[in-house]
Amino acid sequence: MLTHDAAMEWMVRWDRQQEGYLPDREERFTVLIDAVEALGRPDPVVIDLGCGPGSLSARLLERLPEARIVCVDADPLLIGLGRAAYPGLRFVSADLRRGGWTELLDLDRPADAAVSTTALHWISGPELKNVYTELATVLRSGGLLLNGDHMDTDDATPALSRLERAVHERETERAFGRNRPEGWRAWWDAIEADPALAELNEARTTAGADHHGSESRLLSDHVKALEEAGFTEIGTLWQRGNNRLLCGVRG
Repeated sequence: MLTHDAAMEWMVRWDRQQEGYLPDREERFTVLIDAVEALGRPDPVVIDLGCGPGSLSARLLERLPEARIVCVDADPLLIGLGRAAYPGLRFVSADLRRGGWTELLDLDRPADAAVSTTALHWISGPELKNVYTELATVLRSGGLLLNGDHMDTDDATPALSRLERAVHERETERAFGRNRPEGWRAWWDAIEADPALAELNEARTTAGADHHGSESRLLSDHVKALEEAGFTEIGTLWQRGNNRLLCGVRG
């Protein structure tokens, strides 16, 4: 049985390795949660898309303790960590790439916001349109999609896109220098070697939660998919280099 304390130790390592790729990760979290709070409800219904172990949702619940958050991910190991670390959150096992995932959310009213951070780029362009279109069916009019991720603009402004990546690389170098945190692969190697996580690791091998196919790394991929899904206003709320918080407003 994975204990709360053991799960929190893994969460500290998870957050640290994520910061190695995103030195301004906490600032992006703060801006995203500011936007949810600005909707004006003390009890918003929020869907966390590709939630992983729940880092974003835990911070959101800390700011808005009356919020009702549904955390969605396909990875049983990350969901297992999240459930043990954050018992106040509700996790739903679902693959966003497969239609019908919204039926598993069990919402009693339309959601006010859907949030995501460093997750949706794993979904290919054609699949992304389907995800946003299905999301729109459970999001209220005026509800928000808030997606924080690295999004490039090579197809539209290649010179600017190179500069954006350079800004991000220099910020990372200033933050860490030669003392980079544990990387993604090293974290997963350690997870796979922990006997206490053997059952969750076994579930992961058969869940189809691995990343595959092409990525939607371009800003235009997300803007186009949101437009086709019926989001009427789409723009960047916050940006540092190629690290963006993209917002779509459901029409």
